[in-house]
Amino acid sequence: MSGIRFPENFLWGAATAAYQIEGAARDDGRGESIWDTFSRTPGKVYAGHTGDVACDHYHRYADDVAMMAELGLQAYRFSVSWPRIQPDGSGPVNPRGLDFYDRLTDALLGRGIDPIVTLYHWDLPQTLQDRGGWTARETAEHFATYAAAVYARLGDRIGTWTTLNEPWCSAYLGYGNGVHAPGVQDPGAAFSAVHHLLLAHGLATQALRAGGTERVGITLNPADVRPADAESAADADAVRLVDGLHNRIFLDPLLVGGYPDDVREHVARIVEPVFVVDGDEKIIAAPIDLLGINYYAPTYVAGRPDGAGGGGAYPGTAAAVEFLPPVGPLTDMGWMIEPAGLTRLLERIATDYPPVPLMITENGAAFPDKGSSDGTSQVRDEDRIAYLDGHLRAAHEAIARGVDLRGYLVWSLLDNFEWAEGYRKRFGIVHVDYLTQRRTPKSSARWYQEVISRNGL
Repeated sequence: MSGIRFPENFLWGAATAAYQIEGAARDDGRGESIWDTFSRTPGKVYAGHTGDVACDHYHRYADDVAMMAELGLQAYRFSVSWPRIQPDGSGPVNPRGLDFYDRLTDALLGRGIDPIVTLYHWDLPQTLQDRGGWTARETAEHFATYAAAVYARLGDRIGTWTTLNEPWCSAYLGYGNGVHAPGVQDPGAAFSAVHHLLLAHGLATQALRAGGTERVGITLNPADVRPADAESAADADAVRLVDGLHNRIFLDPLLVGGYPDDVREHVARIVEPVFVVDGDEKIIAAPIDLLGINYYAPTYVAGRPDGAGGGGAYPGTAAAVEFLPPVGPLTDMGWMIEPAGLTRLLERIATDYPPVPLMITENGAAFPDKGSSDGTSQVRDEDRIAYLDGHLRAAHEAIARGVDLRGYLVWSLLDNFEWAEGYRKRFGIVHVDYLTQRRTPKSSARWYQEVISRNGL
């Protein structure tokens, strides 16, 4: 393949999430989160794994930041644990929780690494869940207060703030099919959660603007939804329905100013949307400076007029839509590898919506890494290198087609707690021996180091 170069000032980095790496679940006044509860519920997480220790990043952050610098990372996207800051989700701020992110921020800046904050990556305080979680409007209001508290401490040093990570997962996996915390299975609750998550983003954006932030955004995991048969009208209908529930239900209120009519009609067939209050959509549509895009795999669907579909995480689609099994080489998560889907997705957003700078805030793959299992020698992960290479070329193709793409953050820096999959799936470019906490950069880390140094492939 020919060499390619990315634009000047293109930002290269890596991403993580608090519950997946920090550990220290009971240290320094941290409260319980829904993932603490969920992971302790028998049968919910593989082998009963929890994030109690994870990668122990809470105690090892200085060494991890030194490793980031050695790999040449220019940016690091991390999430703040809400129950560290407000153990009950509201009320007094816990200064010891903020102290950790203070130390982490200063360590990053001291190494020349740009910190990018995500305020919510799924670890809702359990106390708020006990009062309804994301089905309750008060949770959105509390989130704005929490956002302001974090900004008050870190806003003098951090320039880029993102409110939520993948509200699709929080709503549909948490409240729809229940495979993620809090494990609720209620289609109406899933749509209520969608709205209150978006409202939380809008209210937090107001709070961050009031504090003086320069750049605020949100991270979505939009889907490249494709028909099984491009000539089939039924498949085209299935694409529109799934696209509405996965993409447009988020993108339209954020970037256009309101929910799409067809999505409203679909939701109303499942639950009366009394949770949408006049004025909410204006709050949600507050201008953003950055839209984070997380991409892993495409979604192929077929229409099933015979009612023999299987909607899974998409409320109201079970009878009408068949989600096709992935084909070809798959990742260890069983996900299809199709880099062209990333190009299509980025171009679609740039074409269909008002201009907003984009950043790939997550992209990566789990593979059954071969080589060292004890961290004493490098793991050779050629499959991961091939995956990343293909997706970076796809991102570059989108830029060549005029997409305003500002950066790329690999998922993930470290092997970590992979939610309901526990520790059996490894996404990291750095191997973690969970018994000793030894970190060893994999071949992909050294490859990525070279990509960054040459700003290209």
